[in-house]
Amino acid sequence: MDNLEILDCIRSLTSSEPDATSLLAEVVSLLRRERPRYHWVGVYLLEGDELVLGPYVGKPTPHTRIPLNQGICGAAASTGQTLIVDDVNADPRYLACSLETRSEIVVPIQHQGRVLGEIDIDSDQPAAFTHQDRDLLEAVAILLAEKIYH
Repeated sequence: MDNLEILDCIRSLTSSEPDATSLLAEVVSLLRRERPRYHWVGVYLLEGDELVLGPYVGKPTPHTRIPLNQGICGAAASTGQTLIVDDVNADPRYLACSLETRSEIVVPIQHQGRVLGEIDIDSDQPAAFTHQDRDLLEAVAILLAEKIYH
């Protein structure tokens, strides 16, 4: 599927899935399936000053709760900005989950400027994420924010 087809599919899911958790599970599965270079796809939701792991597809992670001041995930949530790291081994903020992970993108999910959570995706390829990935995932985050917020 191209990016527009993925977004159309997610729009359809937002109206058919009964709750946010079901929607998030469907979305992470869809993204993992449609983008093979995404080897770990998950969503963290903000609870107080911690990111709490929600639905994900990939190997288990020890990072089920991440304080806002830690890691690439914490940095993205704290700033409200998408972060793309081409080489996680060169970024001191990276919280190692898997030796296979080479690059990461983290996209905040926001509603009216308030961070609700984030989409976190790892790849086993260095520099795996392009501006097309960023555009897609930022559009997905907007769709998810509407369901999470309500």
